[in-house]
Amino acid sequence: MDAVQAANSGHPGAPMGMADIAEVLWRDYLKHNPGNPGWADRDRFVLSNGHGSMLLYSLLHLTGYADFPIEELRNFRQLGYRTAGHPEYEAGGPVETTTGPLGQGVANAVGMAMAERMLAARFNQPGHEIVDHRTWVFLGDGCLMEGISHEACSLAGTLKLGKLICFYDDNSISIDGEVSGWFTDVTPQRFDAYGWQVIDNVDGHDAVAIAAAIDAAVADPDRPSIICCKTVIGSGAPNKQGTASTHGAPLGDEEVAAARKSLGWEAAPFKIPAEIANAWDGRTRGAAEENAWNERFAAYNDAHPELAAEFARRVAGKRPRGWCQHADSAIAEIDSEAGKMATRQASLRALNAYAPFLPEMVGGSADLTGSNLTKHDGSVPVSGDDAGGNYVWFGVREFGMTAICNGLSLHGGFIPYSGTFLTFSDYSRNALRMAALMKLQNILVYTHDSIGLGEDGPTHQPVEHTASLRLMPNMSVWRPCDTVETAVAWRYAIENETGPTSLVLTRQGVPHQKRAAPQIAAIARGGYVLKECDGTPDVLLIATGSEVALVMDAADELTDNGVRVRVVSMPSTDVFDAQDKSYRESVIPENVSARVAVEAGVTDGWWRYVGPEGRVIGLDRFGESAPANELFEHFGFTTDNVVAVAKELLN
Repeated sequence: MDAVQAANSGHPGAPMGMADIAEVLWRDYLKHNPGNPGWADRDRFVLSNGHGSMLLYSLLHLTGYADFPIEELRNFRQLGYRTAGHPEYEAGGPVETTTGPLGQGVANAVGMAMAERMLAARFNQPGHEIVDHRTWVFLGDGCLMEGISHEACSLAGTLKLGKLICFYDDNSISIDGEVSGWFTDVTPQRFDAYGWQVIDNVDGHDAVAIAAAIDAAVADPDRPSIICCKTVIGSGAPNKQGTASTHGAPLGDEEVAAARKSLGWEAAPFKIPAEIANAWDGRTRGAAEENAWNERFAAYNDAHPELAAEFARRVAGKRPRGWCQHADSAIAEIDSEAGKMATRQASLRALNAYAPFLPEMVGGSADLTGSNLTKHDGSVPVSGDDAGGNYVWFGVREFGMTAICNGLSLHGGFIPYSGTFLTFSDYSRNALRMAALMKLQNILVYTHDSIGLGEDGPTHQPVEHTASLRLMPNMSVWRPCDTVETAVAWRYAIENETGPTSLVLTRQGVPHQKRAAPQIAAIARGGYVLKECDGTPDVLLIATGSEVALVMDAADELTDNGVRVRVVSMPSTDVFDAQDKSYRESVIPENVSARVAVEAGVTDGWWRYVGPEGRVIGLDRFGESAPANELFEHFGFTTDNVVAVAKELLN
């Protein structure tokens, strides 16, 4: 209340309404160590209704997290402080995920609970259980209105995630007022239909009732639980509680004073009486819990040293020893065996090469496994009865799938990947943005990347999608042209720990391009010279994906006509842009102004590479329904057109 007032902005209603629930959970049930926020077997706490961030910051301060001293709370929503308007994830910090876009927090939590269950299935041994923690979620009406909550919670019930426990803040208020005008779902019945344990009609201001509900949730190992708590938004503010006016605005000095009187709270703003501070401090208990776990892990290490080493490596986010040599060998083998192949098939080839070496890889597809080719030879499905696998049938849930994979990454111990058609990346756009915002490793396999998918027509033919993904900060985008570039792109994605990676792949077959060893090494730099000429080039042809083969044919024809041509393959513009200036100049020299870029998508992003005197052959409109070869010819993606544009440019 005081922090929101000091900032003159924020949301006091949800924190005040859920404070009683938080007190019971954080003081009596939550397993965590404020002295070590990254302890592997800690419980995870997710504030899905992230606008209530001051509740989380208050809890972190009261329980003793060093990153949240009272000065942070005094400077709520101010530049340079951790107490942002919505909780923001920092690697190694106590905020488990960035929340604010409603519904995504609970979807992240589903991924975290999946991670716990899968790690337990892999590592726990009779008499030696080292993975045993819960995922707790606070969520409100807004989270449950968002469609992503349906996607994620439905799957959570199917997978029997018994250590996922949600508290539904049922206060009947959202920004526009009483939700009865637009949200009349019978939430308990909805979650009962998902296969959850529903604990209904809990007084969210009665500590005894809250504790009893938690005990019941913990006692059911086979179903996720939702505890439906009736609360009063802004509880304690005598003139505003229960109204939308407490949702997203400060209470005002007069109401704050009245609330202090109503609550019997006599301390000055940001002053916590010593007896209360001591009662809340969780450092001693947390350290004891972690020390007890360390002793169990030491005994586990004595009994199962290889498993212990793998567990420690995975939760630390380290790849197995020998990874680089393995990847080098895999790429060399793929190059030696390469032939004409769709890059979606090349992606599966790379998965089959890499995944056996990386048990932390867990993947899936949004009901397009046979098209995305995400299920490698070593894939074992995860089910509600057996979490020991590494492949998830996500169903037609693109948004939920992406946010769940964010949760798997946030939890640690896994490298998640998922697949759908590129055009359906739109369904998961905000989860992609959250992955990029949090700089999470999340590998997105996007197939059917252009008009090359053919007869399914413009609803399924992506045009603007690759360009829009490239615009997203921290998102690395690869559109490889053949099997070798695809293998290098997968390697990059596996090694990229500072953000998500989108792999944009063809449905149709593309030819293998011959390269010398230095060229194969240069693929990892995002752009490189695939075909060189003698002397200074007359013209540069730049392309990605399936259009590389097209410009290679055009280069041969131009060369036969006496034109010096350099072909640049640029599978990743963001990686190329990150190279030093001298390398970029060696690939695209400034003194060659005749440049043509070719990509079967919107043209806007390519002008910065071709310059004002260059040309871009692209597609600034939606496609058509027809066989792929006819579409490429219809829209000008032909050898003859590339040759003609290059000649026109030179003339």
